[in-house]
Amino acid sequence: MKTTLDLPDHLVRQAKQRALQQGRTLKDLVAEYIRQGLHGSTTASVPIASDGVMVDSAGLPVFRCEPASGRPGIDLATALQLEQQALELEDLRRAGRPA
Repeated sequence: MKTTLDLPDHLVRQAKQRALQQGRTLKDLVAEYIRQGLHGSTTASVPIASDGVMVDSAGLPVFRCEPASGRPGIDLATALQLEQQALELEDLRRAGRPA
């Protein structure tokens, strides 16, 4: 069903940003948030592009590493480096430059 909502600009920008970060459509993101609000529940993490990295319902990265997978754990320095790379890519996209 289609409807029109008059929302604050900053809220729409934040929602669009979150949808982009999670690789989802704005429609899906808003529908999930409305469902959460109506039911008072949270949903599982949403996968993003990187294998082993998830984005939780608050939009924060969660690094998953199963001991049986044979992958080494991630240390703080690596996590910070990955965060810095993600921020730099986001800055390039916002500036309209190729990432």
